[in-house]
Amino acid sequence: MNEQPHVVVAVALAFSVPVAALGAVVLHRMRRRSITAAVTVLVLVPVLAALVGVIGVSGFMYTPLLAGAVVVCAAVAVVTVPAAMMLGRGIASDVMWLHEARDAERTAEASRRELVAWISHDLRTPLAGIRAMSEALADGVVAEPDEVADYARRIRGETVRLSGMVDDLFQLSRITSGALQLTLSAVPLHDVVSEAVAVEGVAAARKGVVVRADVHGSWPVVRGSDPELARVVRNLLSNAIRHTPPDGSVVVVAGVSGDKAWLRVDDACGGIPEEDLDRVFDVAFRGVTARTPEERSGGGLGLAIARGLVKAHDGDIQACNHGPGCRFEVSLPLATTAGAES
Repeated sequence: MNEQPHVVVAVALAFSVPVAALGAVVLHRMRRRSITAAVTVLVLVPVLAALVGVIGVSGFMYTPLLAGAVVVCAAVAVVTVPAAMMLGRGIASDVMWLHEARDAERTAEASRRELVAWISHDLRTPLAGIRAMSEALADGVVAEPDEVADYARRIRGETVRLSGMVDDLFQLSRITSGALQLTLSAVPLHDVVSEAVAVEGVAAARKGVVVRADVHGSWPVVRGSDPELARVVRNLLSNAIRHTPPDGSVVVVAGVSGDKAWLRVDDACGGIPEEDLDRVFDVAFRGVTARTPEERSGGGLGLAIARGLVKAHDGDIQACNHGPGCRFEVSLPLATTAGAES
């Protein structure tokens, strides 16, 4: 090793540069593959380039310098390769998380645009009716007492409909923004279902739909918030009644499975197309194939609100076709002594 320093450097570069260039080519070809493998190659390339350069300087002869370089490169590889693999997995996980977050943001933005479109359409109809009827009353076009009373009832009905839509929007905004705060206690499902059946039974009787509540064993007691659970059951019943034809029936059944309570609402809607089953809980989604009601009301938010409230209770809600119609099944945690006291 009596060569001049510049000669040693030139020889080392002559051997190491091709290795580095080859590593760059390999990295270029791996740009669409595993990030972990790419980072590992990125770490190994300089180590191999340095080792090949030392071998070239030694003239491919065994020398103490060569032995020391091999030991050092091996030690560096033993330390850096596992570290590179861990770093690559971390980067891959972060990239995947970013992609998922971006997809979720795009989905949320699409849902917001769809919601605005649906609500704008649904608000326009009752507002136009209220405006036309109020102008008719103000201009004296309608003067007979019976007609005036009929217009007043219609205006009141449209106002109630608008109020319900605004209430749904407010509830949905609380759920999606994380502002919903639940006061949990032991809630008997029997009381919740009985009240919901009594309230929604009026609309069902008007349409000729029979609503009844059965029980599988004994009525369970769940850990939840009474007002929100009542909203869930009412939304499910209202949805079932709306899509069930006259002379059909809506059945509510409850029971216990393991440490969970379940509640099912079966209707006679004629079924949901398979491609729409995963979308029934989407904001503003209203199927028009098998589930074609004679009169659609609301902004299509009932099932989305029900899902949000069930999720807030650490529960689950699913939809499937069953018999002559559809089945919506809710799973909720059972009440315990500790849970009821919290």
